[in-house]
Amino acid sequence: MDEIFLGNGSNLTVQTSTNVELKETLVLTNGEKEPIHLDIKIIADFGTVPEKYHEVFLNMMTSRYYGRVSFGHNPFSQCLPPKKKHWYQFWK
Repeated sequence: MDEIFLGNGSNLTVQTSTNVELKETLVLTNGEKEPIHLDIKIIADFGTVPEKYHEVFLNMMTSRYYGRVSFGHNPFSQCLPPKKKHWYQFWK
């Protein structure tokens, strides 16, 4: 969050955000000439989530609203268990 001083006691607070927007269109064909379209837009503010979890939340959103998931190189999204270490590897 950044605060900009405008002078004379006036301040402007600006918070950076990363918005993710999902869009979809539903089409209703009711026998008339033109079908009816409904545009759906879902906006999520990823600025409130730590960056290492962005891919996980994106996968959760797309699986819920689109029925699709893509896995990347993030170990969280690959569902890999944490690597086991021996007691003498505590520094790694």
